[in-house]
Amino acid sequence: MRKFYTCASVLSADMRNLERVSKELETSGVDMLHFDVMDGVFVPNLSFGFPVLEAVDKSTDLFLDVHLMITDPLKYISRTIKAGADLITFHLESSSDPYETIEAIRKGGVKAGIVIKPCTPYEAVLPFVELVDVVLVMTVEPGFGGQSFMEDMLEKVKGLRKYIDERELPVKIQVDGGINDKTAAAAVSAGADMLVVGSFLFNQKEISNGVTALRNAVSE
Repeated sequence: MRKFYTCASVLSADMRNLERVSKELETSGVDMLHFDVMDGVFVPNLSFGFPVLEAVDKSTDLFLDVHLMITDPLKYISRTIKAGADLITFHLESSSDPYETIEAIRKGGVKAGIVIKPCTPYEAVLPFVELVDVVLVMTVEPGFGGQSFMEDMLEKVKGLRKYIDERELPVKIQVDGGINDKTAAAAVSAGADMLVVGSFLFNQKEISNGVTALRNAVSE
């Protein structure tokens, strides 16, 4: 089974105690913190703004993976970088030009990633794969946590894995949505390198228990 990275989605965390949660994540075994920014337009939900991202950045040394679910990500790239992002992923379906957005992220000195919704075929992202560090395949409809994993999205992961491996590209495949100890193994087997995990981790008595359960499930 291939190596994978656990990305804890703070969207499912206790918002009253983000500093405590950030510190617990540091000792739980997760590899990075996944931070969703939603504008209520591109997706039907509002989430965190930049002051919250800045506060989280000051509370943890974890790698910050910021997912922009917003209409015009290009407009906010410099602000996102300034707030502490180490990786910025944005949607192919947004109104921003993908080439310009990737270039702006690169110029800011952080890693770049591009995201596709469930309705978007993986072939649509292929022109950009060689320009990014991460391709994120949504395995739920973006906007809300706690949704069920869409198994048919694994065919996209397999297609991307084949494309990336054939060209020996240093690009990671991330999946986001419905990941738990039952779906993690299927995602990694299909070719995912990075698993965004929310409800499953934060519903555990201790986050480290969830991390261990994921690793055990994938290694079986």
